[in-house]
Amino acid sequence: MNSGFYAACTALVSRTEALETIANNLANVSTAGFRGRHNVFSSILAAKNNPQLSVLNQDANDYGVLSGTRLDTTQGSLQRTDNDLDVAIEGPGLLTVQTANGPVYSRGGNLHVSPQGQLVTSAGDPVLGDRGPINIIGAPVSISADGTISTNGAITGRFKLVEFPASVNLQSNGGNYFTVPAGTTPTTSPSSLVHQGMIESSNVNPVTSVVELITAQREVETMRRVLTMFNAEMDKTAAQELPHVG
Repeated sequence: MNSGFYAACTALVSRTEALETIANNLANVSTAGFRGRHNVFSSILAAKNNPQLSVLNQDANDYGVLSGTRLDTTQGSLQRTDNDLDVAIEGPGLLTVQTANGPVYSRGGNLHVSPQGQLVTSAGDPVLGDRGPINIIGAPVSISADGTISTNGAITGRFKLVEFPASVNLQSNGGNYFTVPAGTTPTTSPSSLVHQGMIESSNVNPVTSVVELITAQREVETMRRVLTMFNAEMDKTAAQELPHVG
C-alpha cells in the first residue's frame, strides 16, 4: 500500500491525540496550581530492520507518532488573595494530599477547613502534615514560610512538602493532582517557600494554547482530506486495473 497513506494515517492519529492534550490544558487555564503538559513526538521507521533500503525509501517510510506528554514544571505566577487559608509554593515543592485512592501531590493552594476541622483541598481531600491530616481549631491562622501552621499562637501542624527528581514522570490525576509511578519515594523540599494569602495560578498560556489548538485542528482536517484523496485514488485504480487481472 502507498507509503503516503500510512504517513497521513499516523499523522492524523498523532494530531488527534495532541488535540486532547491541548484541550485539557485550556480547560484548566483557571485551575490554581495546574501545570500544563506538552506533546512529545517521535518517529518510527517502518523498515528500520532493512538496511538495504535507499535513503529516499527510508524517508518515505518515516512516520511521526505521539510518544507521550511532558509536564511543564514552569512556576505559575503567584496571585494575592488575602485569604489566610490560601497558600502558594515557591520552588519545586508539592503538597501531599490523602485521597480515597492513596496519596497524591498538588500545587493547588486554595484550601479550606472541613466540617470535621481538617484542612482540605478544594476537592475536599485532607492535606497531610508531618503527622498526618492537619486539624485547624480556632483563628487566626498563621502559616510561616517553612509551612508551619499556627492557630491562636499555638503550632498545629506543618505541611508535608515533598519533591521528586526531574527523572520522575509526574502524571496528571485530574485538576491539579499528580501521581507518581509505584515505588517512587518522595524527598522533603527544604528549598521551597510557602506564601500565605496567595495562590499559584495555572502555568498554561491561554494565547499560546489557542494557537496550538487551531494549528492542530487545521492539521487534522488536512490529514483527513489527504486520506480521502488516497482512498479515492485507490478505489479508482482498483476499478480500472482489476478487470484486467488474469
